[in-house]
Amino acid sequence: MILHRVGWLNRPNVFPQGYEVQCNTIWAMTDFTEENGATRVVPGSNKLGDKLKFKLEDSEGAAMTKGSVLVYSGSVYHAGGANQSNSVRAGINITYNVSWLRQEENQYLAVPLEIARTLPVDLLKLIGYQRGSYALGYVDDLRDPIEVVRPDLRNLGFGDMDAAKDRLRHASTSRIGQNAAR
Repeated sequence: MILHRVGWLNRPNVFPQGYEVQCNTIWAMTDFTEENGATRVVPGSNKLGDKLKFKLEDSEGAAMTKGSVLVYSGSVYHAGGANQSNSVRAGINITYNVSWLRQEENQYLAVPLEIARTLPVDLLKLIGYQRGSYALGYVDDLRDPIEVVRPDLRNLGFGDMDAAKDRLRHASTSRIGQNAAR
């Protein structure tokens, strides 16, 4: 068992102390017990430095019943516990991160396009089919990636890109004309 931070996955990015880029969840599909290896966390470790080493005694088991969820930030030191039982401990790990940070698992490839096309818009956005901001995560000429999966959702993201470009061109031309008149 190696107690670690999920935030380490974002190296070489170095974020200042207290700047959180991830929120993690582990959903218990079976009961999580000390005996079957409940996830271990180091309480308060989100306020501590990076690259620290901890012992098992420094952590606490997050025992929980089936259907429960453990929520913790990417800066919390944690690890899977040792399963010393004959049963399987099963859970679903879902990590949420800031929109400009690439997710851990590439959902574009993990979810076949023919299945992605059947998913609700909120789920498409959750798995990454959206821009992180105006010019982050786009496809070709600033096209929102959700349009690749669902062309009917063309103007759902940051708006109509063609109209935005026209407004920028018009504003730029107006300023040039105003400056020339001075």
